[in-house]
Amino acid sequence: MKAEADIADLSITEQAAAARRRRRVEFVKRLYGHRSFLVGSVILALFTLTAIFAGVLAPYGPTDINYRFILYPPSAEHWLGTDGFGRDILSRIVYGTRVSLRIGLMTVLFTGILGTLLGTLASYVNWLDGLIMRGLDGLMAFPGVLLAIALAAALGPSEINAVIALTVTFTPRTARIVRASVLVVKKMQFVEAAHAIGAGHGRIVFRYILANALSPLIVQLTFVFAVSIIAEAILSFLGVGPPPPAPSLGNIIADGRSYIQEAWWIAVFPGLVIMIGVLGLNLMGDGLRDVLDPRQRASLERG
Repeated sequence: MKAEADIADLSITEQAAAARRRRRVEFVKRLYGHRSFLVGSVILALFTLTAIFAGVLAPYGPTDINYRFILYPPSAEHWLGTDGFGRDILSRIVYGTRVSLRIGLMTVLFTGILGTLLGTLASYVNWLDGLIMRGLDGLMAFPGVLLAIALAAALGPSEINAVIALTVTFTPRTARIVRASVLVVKKMQFVEAAHAIGAGHGRIVFRYILANALSPLIVQLTFVFAVSIIAEAILSFLGVGPPPPAPSLGNIIADGRSYIQEAWWIAVFPGLVIMIGVLGLNLMGDGLRDVLDPRQRASLERG
């Protein structure tokens, strides 16, 4: 009898594993069958490859100065022209994309970790809820961009300080989203059943609650990624982001503001790159939201 029970348990386990694999395959098929997500993924992949292979793709060094080609318009030698120091705009944009993606990825990573930690603690530990949420509400009282500018200016211009400023800016809203999701999931029957069979708090939080509350967080982090690229450009434009001469899309635009009438290409091309990158991330976010939460999509279509 014991052997038969073991065989039955093994069969159930194998069936559950097979069902999970089928769900993952179906999810990937739905995701890449979504046109917005597919287009956004292609754009992000191109940006990522550009950042990784910047040293190969850039025809010149990003800080190479050539006074013979100052404010040179787009041509066969310099496809996107040069700036006031004769630096190649294409090369600076290629390396600037690397800086923007690096800052965006680090901001997403730290925002996701802090937002998940604070949101979970606030929703799962009752006496911490008021303390954490009032502190986050205080940060959300400030306009996001102004808070990031103030923090970056106080910390000083550098990549890591820009990441810290953006993480502090985006964590409160992310934590609120995680908290709301966890509050819904923790009341579901399978979580109550896990409590009833004596599962530990750590297992319940990570295995049952967070695993089923990730969808809104993932969509939020694509938004954070997109806005981080814009915010980094703003910080660099104002001189509180990564300092020159290291190229970033924001300080390339800042270099071009003095020449906007005579050398429009200095500011226009990096601005277009920012616009395309943010568009790609927004398309990915829309696709993820539609696939992860089809009920919201249906309600929007009815409305």
